[in-house]
Amino acid sequence: MNVFRIRIPKKRVGVVIGSKGEVKRRIEKSCRVKLNIDSSTGDVEIVQTDEGDPVSCLIAKNIVMAIGRGFSPERAFRLLDEDAMLEIIDLKDDLGFSKNAVKRIQGRIIGREGKARRMIEELTGVYISVYGDTVALIGKSPWFEVAKEAVWMLIEGRQHSTVYKYLTRERRRIKRLEMDIWKRPEEMI
Repeated sequence: MNVFRIRIPKKRVGVVIGSKGEVKRRIEKSCRVKLNIDSSTGDVEIVQTDEGDPVSCLIAKNIVMAIGRGFSPERAFRLLDEDAMLEIIDLKDDLGFSKNAVKRIQGRIIGREGKARRMIEELTGVYISVYGDTVALIGKSPWFEVAKEAVWMLIEGRQHSTVYKYLTRERRRIKRLEMDIWKRPEEMI
């Protein structure tokens, strides 16, 4: 039996529980786990039930972490899709940026009036959350890798116009590949 223990910000505990416990119940039902939540510390224990499997327990952990990193439950539940991925980039602890640098980078990722984040989300279908000292992404391949690269370009200080050009170029390339895949079966007939 698998047990995961994670800590989420206390401010996000209510979102994990949801109105009348509906989000918590949905996680438990969808992933066949039991959630034990300590609202005073933000500690969440995820316990695999008898009918649950280890993969479902990991998915439940990712859903709770995603909500803890600022995603709405609706967006976090996208992780129930088989090929959906979650990545959390900790700008302060993992990359060693100062508090001021973290704020500047977050501002770059969000963009003026949310334009940069909106462009990445619209062109790739990958959700982005900027919360605390972290940037988190939820999406599916191959778009996930494109969105992740765009975020890294912004972290590294590339101009927004360069990132937008990269996104549109990659979108065209992926769409062409998808069209080639659909054309090939017809050619075999």
